[in-house]
Amino acid sequence: MSQRRIQVGRLGERLAARRLERDGYRVIERNYRTREGEIDLIAARDSTLVFCEVKTLVARSAPGRGPSYALESVGAAKRAQVRRLAKAWLAERSAAGTAPRCRNARFDAIGVLLSPGGKLLRLDHVEAAF
Repeated sequence: MSQRRIQVGRLGERLAARRLERDGYRVIERNYRTREGEIDLIAARDSTLVFCEVKTLVARSAPGRGPSYALESVGAAKRAQVRRLAKAWLAERSAAGTAPRCRNARFDAIGVLLSPGGKLLRLDHVEAAF
């Protein structure tokens, strides 16, 4: 993966985390990784634990080159992967006695669209996206 792409993804995750915090969520963990993959953000609000997939795109001047809406790229395989990783995270935290006390869990998707210069153009937070 190119350094530019990593930077764009991390910027999108920072912007998504700020939005969640502004909307009353508490970000519990960022970039939880196992050898199977990564959950971008794990947050909680009230009694709900939220596993978030963040997709960031840079707006392109030429139409038809890649997805035009960031969340189009959260396909079935990615959704299944995030669910498996969430189970692993919960099992790990429960075994350590550090799991948050939440009655509900949810899978959200956050799409971030940036200008070529890195300015935020649009941020869409879809609750219970999958």
